[in-house]
This record gives sequence, structure tokens and C-alpha cells, in this order.
Amino acid sequence: MPKFALRTDINLFSLPHSTTHPIPIFNNSFKHHHHHQNLNLLPLKRRLRFKFSCSIKEKEKDNLADTTGVLTGLKIDDELEQNGGLVSDSEEKEGFDLILPPWKNVPQRYKLIGTTSLAFVICNMDKVNLSIAIIPMSHQFGWNSSVAGLVQSSFFWGYALSQLPGGWLSKIFGGRVVLQVGVLTWSLATALVPVLAGFMPGLVLSRILVGIGEGVSPSAATDLIARHTSLTRLLGKGNSALHNWGLIPVEERSRAVSFVFGGLSVGSVAGLLFAPPLIQNFGWESVFYLFGLLGIAWFLGFQFVTEEPSIGAALTSRSQSISTTKSWSTSMEELGGSMKVPWKAFFQSRAVLAMIYAHFCGSWGHYTCLSWLPTYFSEELDLNLTEAAWVSVLPPLASIFVTSIAAQLADNLISRGVETTVVRKICQTIAFLSPAACMILTSLDLGLPPWEVVAILTGGLALSSFALSGLYCTHQDISPEYASILLGITNTIGAVPGIVGVALTGYLLDSTHSWSISLFVPSIFFYLTGTVVWLAFASSKPQTFSKRG
Repeated sequence: MPKFALRTDINLFSLPHSTTHPIPIFNNSFKHHHHHQNLNLLPLKRRLRFKFSCSIKEKEKDNLADTTGVLTGLKIDDELEQNGGLVSDSEEKEGFDLILPPWKNVPQRYKLIGTTSLAFVICNMDKVNLSIAIIPMSHQFGWNSSVAGLVQSSFFWGYALSQLPGGWLSKIFGGRVVLQVGVLTWSLATALVPVLAGFMPGLVLSRILVGIGEGVSPSAATDLIARHTSLTRLLGKGNSALHNWGLIPVEERSRAVSFVFGGLSVGSVAGLLFAPPLIQNFGWESVFYLFGLLGIAWFLGFQFVTEEPSIGAALTSRSQSISTTKSWSTSMEELGGSMKVPWKAFFQSRAVLAMIYAHFCGSWGHYTCLSWLPTYFSEELDLNLTEAAWVSVLPPLASIFVTSIAAQLADNLISRGVETTVVRKICQTIAFLSPAACMILTSLDLGLPPWEVVAILTGGLALSSFALSGLYCTHQDISPEYASILLGITNTIGAVPGIVGVALTGYLLDSTHSWSISLFVPSIFFYLTGTVVWLAFASSKPQTFSKRG
């Protein structure tokens, strides 16, 4: 009499046996270059298996088949390189498998990229929430524009100070660890803002901690992606097992970086969209509690992504154990080796100095507008809180589309033989002159209706995204070897306008009561002078700093 049995089992590895039609695991199986049997890889899967057993004899037969296919040991040495892969379970059995949870079969690299991008969405949500909440907070606590500017600029104190340390920490401990600590730090600090809002030193400290947590995250994410890309070169570009090991193929690295850091623009849009209704319905405190909770939830969820058992975890843990032993034994040497970086040669290069000043100029316009545009729309254009937040969404939303257009234009020009330096100068000039021209039109008393002013500013600030195909590519152009260090230098200087510019805007607004003088005139000045310096001294020609250092 047939018996119905339900059981759960976990298969890690098993040898293919007694099957004439193996279940394909990858599009291309690993092939030994001799006459050995093909070996496939199957990641760890939890299964609910339903079986019909018609007799005791058949049941014993099934149990024997389950046990004979178990591989009790796993050796990862030269065999991996020789055989090109490990072993897998390719047996066919009656019944069906119910995979739980449903995202179990999503490739590990997609989970990694997706969750890291989500971290950057939350990152900018916590960055822009104060630009909306500062309006009701100023009314409640009686802050003038100078105090409001001080509160907003305190974020950039921590952000500027943590750029280079974030890169060093990621190199030593790994980007995965630093990113998790960064997210947890800024999320807890965000949730503490309502508690500390009435105590100015505590409020400023909490925003500094938010800046520190977010400041280490770009370097951490870059290191995380780089580590998951580097092993693909060791095992081979066409190795299909890499996709299940959570490793990012080299040919997918650009898209991975774009998707991860694209979360910043999405976070700006999401924060500016969700903050106003939350404030109006639940009070300004709600945005800090909710957005902070999102970051804590991400931290807890990321533990499952990073610790999910897989072959990639086995290989990564093995390679990391070797690299960790090496890094701990030579950590002081590596830190000392960082002093051998040709710092003097960097600051003797006119191209590097042009990059530093251009980054400073672009950041002045970006950070002051990011912090003060909602208040400008509310007070100068007489829009309510919801309308001010909605129109503040338009520049980062438009920037998403402009970025893709600028990248394609730059790549097409270079592929057609246009000199790289010329392309970078064109893109950065557009990024500077477009917002400058739009701010000049806005500053003039032309009697334009509010929505036309919004459209002009949106267009100018969106076109400033051409900088991603101008300035932000020049670091890799002139020195791939020191690109990360150069980016750390320019990013550090570029964070200064967040400290000085945001606070100075509030001070000038209290002194002059003019938005044109306080917000637009300084930005116009830096955009124009930045254009002159960039056209005169910028270069994408490779430079050998080490020989001059």
C-alpha cells in the first residue's frame, strides 16, 4: 500500500549517480581538460520533499541512494584550478521541491548589489530629511537662519572627516564590516535627533555621527564590490560558478557600481517625498524615528545576506582567512606604506589642483541647494511644506536621466576618437555653466511665476550631473593606481562647502534677507571660476606620480 511521506532535508554536495538526464545547474558546465567526469556546483538548498513509497524495500532503496551520494569532505586546493569546479547534486527523484524562502535562488551577487544599493537609498533619506524637518523645527525651537544653517552643516563635519579614514578601515577590515557599522551608526544617530533636539550640543553631535556613518560608506561599498570582483580574475572570467558564489564578474562591475551609487538619487527622491506627509500627520519627529528604524532593519537583514551558506562563503572564508592572517601580521606595514604615497607629487600637479578646486566649486552649489532649496521654495515662492518638498524632488529626479545621457555622450565621443581631456572639459563645463546660467535668471527680478522658477532651477541643477562624466572620471584617467586616494582627497575638500557654505548661507540670509545674495551669488561665483580653472588646467593624460614623488 502506498505511503505518503513528508520530510525536510538539506543537500550540500552529492555525486551524480544513476541518472541519464542530469538536471542542468548552469548554462555552461565546468569541463576538465582531460577525460574526467564533468562536475557541477549546487548551492545549499532547503527542501520540502514529498515522496510516495510503495514498499519497505523501495523505501530502504531510497534511503541508501540518499546516503551514498553524500560527499563527506571538500578539498579546495589545486583541484579547484585543475577541475574548474566542485561537485553537485544532479540526481532525479520523484516528487517536487518547494524552495523556502522564495528569494533563495536569487544569485548571491544580485542580493549583494541590491542590499548595498538599498543602504545608499536609506543613506540619502537620512541626509535630506533634515532639510524638510528644519522648517517646523525652527518654528518650534525659535531658531533663526544662522542656527538652522549650523544644525544642517554639522552633518558635513563628520562627513568630511571620515572620507580618508573610511578608505583605510575598509582596506584593513573589509568593506562589508565597515558598511554595516556605518549604517548602524548613522541610523542610531538619526533616531536620537528628536530626543536631543532641545539640547543644541547633543543635536549637533548626533548629526556629526550621521555624517561619519555616511562618510565611510562610499569607500566601504567600493571595497566590497572590488573584493567580490577580484576573485573572478583568479578563477577565470568565463567560470559560470562565480554567479552562484556571490562574486561579481569583471564585465558587470560598472553596472554594479552605477546601481549601488544610484541609490543616492533614489534616496533623495524618496526622502523628499515621504518626509512631508509624515511630518504633517505624525510630527517632524516621525521622520527621524522611521528613517532610523529603516537603517536598523537593513543592518539586521544584511546579516542574513552576508552569512548565507554557499560555496562562495566557503571560498571567500578560505581566501579571507589567508588574507586576514596576512593583513593582521602586516597591518602596521600597510599603514606605514600609506605614507609612501606620493602626496607631494599630487599637490605639484596642476591637473590635480584643478580637480580639487572643481570639486569644491561643484559641491558648493550642490550642498547649499540640497540644504536650502526646500526653505527657499517655502518662504520665497510661498509654497506650502508639501509643495516645497515635491518640487525639491525634481532636480535629483531629473539628474537620474541626465546622468545616463551624459555617460552615453561622453563614451560615444571618446569612441569616435575625440581626446579624453576634451570630452572631460566639455562635460564639466556643461555641469558648471548650466546651473550658473539658471541661477542668474532666477536672481534677476524678471517677475517669473513660481513654477517657471522651479523649472529653471530644476533644469540647471539636473545638467550639473554632467560632472559624473567630467570631473568624477578624471581620477581614473590620470592615475588608475592612485584613483581611490585622489578621490579621497577631492572628496574631503569637496565636503568643506557642506560645512562652510551651508552655514554661511544661513548667516547671509539673516544679514541681507536676500536669497539671491545668500544662496545664488556665491554658487554662481564658484561655478564661473571653477569653469575657468578647469578649462585652463584640467587634463586626463596619465601621470606617473610615483616617479616624481
